[in-house]
Amino acid sequence: MRLFKKKDEKRKSLWKKVVDLALTDVRVLSEGMDEESLEELEERLLAADFGVQATLRLVDHVEELARKGKIRGGGELKEALRAEVARILEDGSSAELAENTGEGPTVYLIVGVNGVGKTTSIAKLAHYLVQEGRSVLVAAGDTYRAGAVSQLETWAHRVGADFLRGQQGGDPAAVAYDAVEAAVRRGIDMVLVDTAGRLHTNRGLMEELKKVDRVIRRKLEGAPHETLIVLDATVGQNALAQVRSFRQATSPTGIILAKMDSTARGGIVVALLEEYEIPVKLVGLGERVEDLDAFDPEAFLDGVFEAD
Repeated sequence: MRLFKKKDEKRKSLWKKVVDLALTDVRVLSEGMDEESLEELEERLLAADFGVQATLRLVDHVEELARKGKIRGGGELKEALRAEVARILEDGSSAELAENTGEGPTVYLIVGVNGVGKTTSIAKLAHYLVQEGRSVLVAAGDTYRAGAVSQLETWAHRVGADFLRGQQGGDPAAVAYDAVEAAVRRGIDMVLVDTAGRLHTNRGLMEELKKVDRVIRRKLEGAPHETLIVLDATVGQNALAQVRSFRQATSPTGIILAKMDSTARGGIVVALLEEYEIPVKLVGLGERVEDLDAFDPEAFLDGVFEAD
């Protein structure tokens, strides 16, 4: 499912703002790069949250080209980095959202820790789908916090989506089951199943999440069609730890990177793909319900590697 119309200039300016590499300051000798320059490049990539694994890959690539005499200036350095980051982005899975091609609704399971912006991300996605003419059912799988359920219900009604809640303190898997069943019965196109915001270190809650995933799979063949993990772009490398833990309970197929407009370390997009091969599919760009956009690799590359 291809979402959102392209806004190239907006996207370029976003990535220019959130990935601060300042490569023009990296010294490049006439014959290539010396050890000091490579160390400086490594520091800048790490500071921009490219992560250890991606940073080592990029620096090793640049060092190899320099040894062969293929990098003799800042422009060639930038071109080499852009080409290698492009390869990382291409190696990831498709950034398009999956859609059910069989009978029944398309089901998305939404997971993430407390405070990452999961509720507002669900609201933004539901808003977009409704605006595109899809019927949407939002299911409140957080049965523990009445306030969280009420907030999600308010958002659902505001954007024109149906809403389903379970009993306070009830079984979240039962909510997911009922949501899929209701969507089939009513002929609803999309089901967005929220889950309790949980610390990724809480084993009990992770076991519960496994159960929710199993129930959805048994109820509808091929579901969940996407398992989207919401991450806070401002937390940096902690996002990698969150993905690592959630992978033990579910099989994330994509990432919603919330609060992207509040960070200057957008290299986390590359770190996540390099380490886990899970693509960032959507990015949150602000507080408004319209402030959700598809991740555009070309806009990312243009914003990061155009002239400083």
